[in-house]
Amino acid sequence: MFPALYAILDASPAKPIESLISLAENLVRGGTQLIQVRAKSVSSLQLYEISRAIVGRVGDSARIIVNDRPDIAAMTDAGGVHVGQEDLPVDVARKICARPLWVGVSTHNLDQLRAADATSADYIAVGPIFPTATKQNPDAVVGLDFLRSARNFTRKPLVAIGGITVKSAQEVFRAGADSVAVISDLGNAPDPALRASEYLEIARVALGAAR
Repeated sequence: MFPALYAILDASPAKPIESLISLAENLVRGGTQLIQVRAKSVSSLQLYEISRAIVGRVGDSARIIVNDRPDIAAMTDAGGVHVGQEDLPVDVARKICARPLWVGVSTHNLDQLRAADATSADYIAVGPIFPTATKQNPDAVVGLDFLRSARNFTRKPLVAIGGITVKSAQEVFRAGADSVAVISDLGNAPDPALRASEYLEIARVALGAAR
């Protein structure tokens, strides 16, 4: 079963690696099994070092996904790569991250979703579901109706992303998401491990009811 919580670590030059590792360890302690390392503003070397450190510390307990860079994912023994619409195409990334590594892809409309479904992508991210402040130039909000439509177009796991919190996660799961990608509501939580466990409990109830 696809992990119901997809934690995203938003790295930046101002964040020490140890703080990211500590957050990753707390998330794993709360039951998180899927973590993405996202670092839009760091150098290739820094992303390599961050990814290698996190894989080394929690890679035995969670699948680590590197954002944008299949080469760094492969070099650091990560569990896969996530690409966006302006990154390498899925099937090019797959040449670098061969299975059992995962390749995930972001989509923001039904044309992109259909195209992603035809690729070897292991999962498809859809969003932003709600307004988000974690991207400098966010795509237009697609809302829950898009998520419901997306569910009818693919059998691949759907990861909902964008402004999701514990207050909205239940309706997101019930709209068709297999997993919720969360950044701020985990990273800013007083107790990230507890917050992760709350998401997993919400998923257990919501997805159990859906089935």
